[in-house]
Amino acid sequence: MASFNQIIMMGHLTRDPQISYLPSQTSVVEFGLANNRRFTTKDGQQNEEVCFVDCAAFGTIADNISKYFTKGRPILITGRLKFDQWTTPEGAKRSKHKIIVESFTFVDSKQDAGSAPEPTEQPEPAPDNSIPF
Repeated sequence: MASFNQIIMMGHLTRDPQISYLPSQTSVVEFGLANNRRFTTKDGQQNEEVCFVDCAAFGTIADNISKYFTKGRPILITGRLKFDQWTTPEGAKRSKHKIIVESFTFVDSKQDAGSAPEPTEQPEPAPDNSIPF
């Protein structure tokens, strides 16, 4: 039986990314993502629900997320859903879903993120060397 596991989600980081390293020296970053959904109920009231998801990324992706993202910054991620299960020291069984990030996209500009302002001069557009049809 074929299966497909892909998640695409955009939201804001709920905490600063926490980077650590596996024994193989592969970097791992963990962060939380919040996604808001606004909707109108049948009686016309505006409502909102928030989905909080834990995320993890590895390698170069982990390094870049750790370097460029902080709490509150928006991000678009694609990845796969992973189900973790464990037993606490008290013997209680716990579980949760986590997104394993396979790629990400910046969704705000540097100006919005609080870094250096955008240049005021615009570069000249590249010449159009396309062949007309």
